[in-house]
Amino acid sequence: MPVQALFKPFQMGSLALPTRIVMAPMTRSFSPGGVPNSKVIEYYRRRASAGVGLIITEGTTVGHKASNGYPNVPQFFGEAALEGWRKVVEAVHAEGGKIVPQLWHVGAVRRLGTEPDGTVPAYGPTEKLKDGNVVVHGMSKQDIDEVIAAFAQAATDAKAIGMDGVEIHGAHGYLVDQFFWEGTNQRTDEYGGDLAHRSRFAIELIRAVRAAVGPDYPIIFRYSQWKQQDYSARLVQTVEELDAFLRPLSDAGVDIFHCSTRRFWEPEFEGSDLNLAGWTRKLTGKPTITVGSVGLDGEFLQFMVNTDKVAQPASLENLLKRLRNEEFDLVAVGRALLVDPDWALKVKEGREHDILPFSREALGRLE
Repeated sequence: MPVQALFKPFQMGSLALPTRIVMAPMTRSFSPGGVPNSKVIEYYRRRASAGVGLIITEGTTVGHKASNGYPNVPQFFGEAALEGWRKVVEAVHAEGGKIVPQLWHVGAVRRLGTEPDGTVPAYGPTEKLKDGNVVVHGMSKQDIDEVIAAFAQAATDAKAIGMDGVEIHGAHGYLVDQFFWEGTNQRTDEYGGDLAHRSRFAIELIRAVRAAVGPDYPIIFRYSQWKQQDYSARLVQTVEELDAFLRPLSDAGVDIFHCSTRRFWEPEFEGSDLNLAGWTRKLTGKPTITVGSVGLDGEFLQFMVNTDKVAQPASLENLLKRLRNEEFDLVAVGRALLVDPDWALKVKEGREHDILPFSREALGRLE
């Protein structure tokens, strides 16, 4: 199997990657107090040393009081956390890799009692009450401005500590995506209504990040059709709707689109084999990252519940063919890299039979 396509360098502006392999962002919850520690540094270093061209970190929360939704996830604000990330950057760069943080605000997913301040409710596009209590605080214009400023500050800090760009998390039913989605955005102001208006928050956020980091600093934007709450959801139904959705985001300052799907091989629209990354590249002319069960024979949904199922390594033939055809530019690998830090090296050396299978147990370790 000719795997060379995965190991060709990639260049876009100031971003020069040694390979086309990207480590997908995966929440690991191994940063007590929100600070990446020595185990986190080693976790990322090992992937860079084995041939991952670009690491996208696990979701890391921006400096807003309601940005976090889970215990022990890392922050991207505060002196201690940023110093931890600086050490991660230095370790990855020493191995010849590149790294960007995924900047994250969970929005309405947050629950009362969540760290760092359990009294802070979730923030989202639309207010939500339960038993007379506010469980989701409907964001005011001031709240929106504060969250956008937090993303811009995080991007500024990323550049200052040597990160090679930033990824904005606009997928999977978290805050940016909650504004996109009609089911969670019932606003009647300029941030609600049709999809063009529901996209306004993301557009303003991207513009603010672009203004903060300057014209040459890479901005990746991750988006998805599917949501955390609904795996069959579709934000857009047609190529024309996708074009209308993506164009303003692209114009606002996105350099690379990270197109999250459950199975990379599935066509996005009838009548074409192109997947979501393929269509996004064709419509915007921007580089794209494909992702979705790369290198494994079982998709991640099977592992969201307690199970003894195991995902075995799978053929890369279809992926390589699409990459050679320039359907997309980069390939994000998730669970296969989580369980086997040497995945890229084993693929390069033709040692597919040595690749470790993925099981739910791997989520409980940071190796």
